[in-house]
Amino acid sequence: MKTIGLIGGLSWESTSEYYRIINEQVRSELGGVHSAKCLLYSFDFEEIVQLQKSGAWDLATDKMIHAAVTLERAGADLILICTNTMHKMAGEVQSNLSVPLLHIVDTTASEIKEAGLDCVGLLGTKYTMDNNFYKERFQLKHNIQVISPDEEDQEIVHDVIFNELCQGKMIPNSKERYLDVIERLREKGAQGVILGCTEIPLLIKQNDTGMKLFDTTFIHAKTAVELAMVEDNNKQKDIPVMKEIIKR
Repeated sequence: MKTIGLIGGLSWESTSEYYRIINEQVRSELGGVHSAKCLLYSFDFEEIVQLQKSGAWDLATDKMIHAAVTLERAGADLILICTNTMHKMAGEVQSNLSVPLLHIVDTTASEIKEAGLDCVGLLGTKYTMDNNFYKERFQLKHNIQVISPDEEDQEIVHDVIFNELCQGKMIPNSKERYLDVIERLREKGAQGVILGCTEIPLLIKQNDTGMKLFDTTFIHAKTAVELAMVEDNNKQKDIPVMKEIIKR
């Protein structure tokens, strides 16, 4: 089994979900008391949040590169950034590695294509919803159109992420507000919705809405296990993102 490197603490609330999902997937595949081989580099999220707020993305990029290189030197065979927003610097991180960085957009795009959709809504931090790094990768590499909420709805989604979900607060009224945003995305033409912040699945579940949801946390973690185990279990399974993530 390959060793999975996790860049986490962004926030730790969702990082703990990555750890749980990865180990549950390994146990499901191998049974018994099997668990994943993984390494974790965990940030103090407040330091990263302050860099985001001040627009100091170059400094944030340096920190992410340092984390990834540290994991590779410690023995990680593939690396995950356990958050959507910090994929803003995924290209720079990958260019400093000799092991693959599993991109969250590519894994999610694979699931969207499998569902037969080509236009989806996006919930995430304002950095993810507003900036082009995320939506353009879906459009240019995967031919999937991504619709962001309007400015007022973006503020709602962003505020709930940082002031509630990243602090472990699950407020029923916030769930209703999110479901209203999802409905407005449907009205704008979205066929499904990307839960494009790894904390959002803590609040919104598929059984909360008739709209098809794409849980980036689960998809990202599950695909990591598939890649980590593909040689050991001698499967010939076609993993659509394999060719993409090993390109450098």
